[in-house]
Amino acid sequence: MSQPVSWSKTVTFFEDKWHEGNVPIMGPRTHAAWLGTSVFDGARAFEGVTPDLDLHCARVNNSVRVICLKPVVATEMWLELVREGIKRFDRNAELYIRPMYWAEEGAPGGVRPDPESTRWCLTLYVAPMPKPAGAAITLSPFRRPTRECAPVEAKTGCLYPNNARALIEARSRGFDNCLLCDMLGNVAELGTANIFMVKDGIVFTPEANGTYLAGITRNRVIGLLRDGGATVVETTLRYSDFQAADEIFSTGNYSKVSPITRIDERPLQPGPFYRKARELYWEFAHATSA
Repeated sequence: MSQPVSWSKTVTFFEDKWHEGNVPIMGPRTHAAWLGTSVFDGARAFEGVTPDLDLHCARVNNSVRVICLKPVVATEMWLELVREGIKRFDRNAELYIRPMYWAEEGAPGGVRPDPESTRWCLTLYVAPMPKPAGAAITLSPFRRPTRECAPVEAKTGCLYPNNARALIEARSRGFDNCLLCDMLGNVAELGTANIFMVKDGIVFTPEANGTYLAGITRNRVIGLLRDGGATVVETTLRYSDFQAADEIFSTGNYSKVSPITRIDERPLQPGPFYRKARELYWEFAHATSA
């Protein structure tokens, strides 16, 4: 038998009480377990702050509507429970905060989820913030689906196997991450984050064209850079644009703002716009509270 997983400290609010560890929440007949009807969101607690926590809690309620389930937890209740959960950890713990919904049962016939069976939990666990050491990226042979093919406007678990196989393929070639394109061959995002590039003093990022989730951290960084005097353009970008970029960086909830230090075999240096974006984000995070 395989060795049991050693999880970091984890607490979960499920069925009206807090639990320690990786508490079971689904069974073999749970609709989400075999038919993929689950959504989640991810927020962060670090250095005593929880930036944009309210937006993450509101987004999970939007996501659950997309997969035809019910948002049975008000945003303010999510926020209250997160505050309770944080108190169960050391003061300086770096945490991942994950509210979730899923379908427990299917409607007659099995495939359709029953919205009346919507269940939920809130999980918080220790997840140290990655150091901004840089990452090597390449182009993935896999593509992002469109709205006609998948619920791309939701943060839903069923979308992640596609990104996972893209990451596995990229890492088999010696890269840390990869750029995925939409069905027309335009760059959409990294396998784990949104992407920015800089050329001739202008910051560019793929426009939100309905093939990927335009992240909360992405939108925050766009606003912070613009308020800080930078020109940020949301537009259609090809892989060749990134190959010729002066600098590249990513944004996402897990790592916040991180540099890209190699694309294919071309080395890059963390540049001034990356440093400005990271500095502005940290200033914002410490100037606000949940």
